Amino acid sequence: MNRGELGAALRALRRASGKEAKAVARSAVMSASKLSKIETGKVSPSAADVERILTAIGVSDEVKAEYLDVARATAAEATAWRLVRRMGLHKAQEQTRALEARMSVLRLFQPALIPGLLQTPEYIRAILSRHDLGDDVLSRTISARIDRQQALYDATKELHFVITESVLRWRIVSAARMAEQLDRLVSLSRLPHIDIRVVPLSTPQQDIANHPFVIRDDRTVTVETVHAELVVTDPRDVALYVQKFERFASSALSGSAMRLFVSDVRDGFLHERETG
Repeated sequence: MNRGELGAALRALRRASGKEAKAVARSAVMSASKLSKIETGKVSPSAADVERILTAIGVSDEVKAEYLDVARATAAEATAWRLVRRMGLHKAQEQTRALEARMSVLRLFQPALIPGLLQTPEYIRAILSRHDLGDDVLSRTISARIDRQQALYDATKELHFVITESVLRWRIVSAARMAEQLDRLVSLSRLPHIDIRVVPLSTPQQDIANHPFVIRDDRTVTVETVHAELVVTDPRDVALYVQKFERFASSALSGSAMRLFVSDVRDGFLHERETG
């Protein structure tokens, strides 16, 4: 099934459901024009696009699995960040929230920044302010990212985070704000369904911390590069990322040892604030 045939099939499913295109697009967190382009074969939908559309239509799990297999025939899909900004960063956050609402297990590796789901509002603002956004877009994007964090309190999900020590020390905000951010990590790590681990820089490593990536339900991997976001859906490639995540997780501090380590770094920031 090619792009045009897939689009036509999605359109047929939508019409058979009796749902209007605008309603499906809204539920799928995409514009009506994008849905139209997908249905007419002008745009190749990602596996995530197809899953959101099928969920909005309300098809059976069997039908969804069939069409997702077709969508995953393309092993990787890349979206340049300039296109994401053109679409609207707040809309991208809403799409990610939709994915996170449906997932059961998340594995996230981050070697440079506090993961978005764990960021304080001040940290979020500092990160997003680097994108040269207008005040209105910045506020909407910050709000959308904070809204995503509701997933943290869904006890039906398993959320696994592995970060490197450099993430704790990278000066994104002031010393006082960094201390608050690290306090948030410690607090969230006490939730029974959240596992936050830290890889100390002193720990010998058998792997390389190339770039951040997110694994959802061991089915889809999102990789952030300098110029684009890459979505990986081929099971063989997904398995490589799962293995990489587990290698870092096995060498990372967890539980009380992690909290003590993070608290020591936080105390350093607090001391700096008091003596600065």
